[in-house]
Amino acid sequence: MQYTDQTGHIIQLAQRPRRIISIVPSQTEMLHYLGLEKEVIGITKFCIHPKEWFQKKDRVGGTKQLNIEKIKRLEPDLILGNKEENTKEQIEELREYFPVWLSDVDSIDRAIDLIDQIGIITNTIPKAQQLIHQIFLAQDDLPKSNKRVLYFIWHEPKMTAGKNTFIDAMLNEAGFKNVLQVPRYPELSEEDIEALSPEYIFLSSEPFPFKEKHRIAYQNRFPNAKVILVDGELFSWYGSRLLHSFDYFRELNEGLLLL
Repeated sequence: MQYTDQTGHIIQLAQRPRRIISIVPSQTEMLHYLGLEKEVIGITKFCIHPKEWFQKKDRVGGTKQLNIEKIKRLEPDLILGNKEENTKEQIEELREYFPVWLSDVDSIDRAIDLIDQIGIITNTIPKAQQLIHQIFLAQDDLPKSNKRVLYFIWHEPKMTAGKNTFIDAMLNEAGFKNVLQVPRYPELSEEDIEALSPEYIFLSSEPFPFKEKHRIAYQNRFPNAKVILVDGELFSWYGSRLLHSFDYFRELNEGLLLL
């Protein structure tokens, strides 16, 4: 059987995969939703959902620092990675030994395609289609506030989410307007931030774990914006986490109206 991943790479599988390693946290959670308890044999140290998998599945390093030798010892028949979260060098090395299906998600449509394709590859099509249907239902009637937002993913250096990212797509879904019109994840100076003049600054819970002390410091430094701590998983995890994202966006919009 032949499958083409979201980067155009083709893999060959002799049968339904029975030894899967997931090296992307959001995709690990999705595999759990699809019921692949026995098939998933390895995850990363950042695959914190579901909790029971995090506690008992073999861990193969971090998303950008994989333990290649341990992966070899586990002998997977499929590795599921992501173009953005994993390094090109390690993916290329893994492809010398194993089929690696790579996702590349920068929109809701691409997230839906990912779920659909993984459902086909793992022979869990009914569960995958159920998940897609539930996501479409949850997505209905989202607010459109058009509030101007700057979304931070890292503290020092100050890195933000720009265009051509899944976070940007999710900001749009949530009814916000991303003030940053350049692509990917640029580093910004304090002068850059002031020039963008956001109405709101969102400090994400991941990958940098922004806390209340950071919120206070940013609020003092940028008093013309409202600084909010937000759940990074609900803005950046594709897959089954999308079931929770849209209700969170509704609550977030309602909360901003009260500020």
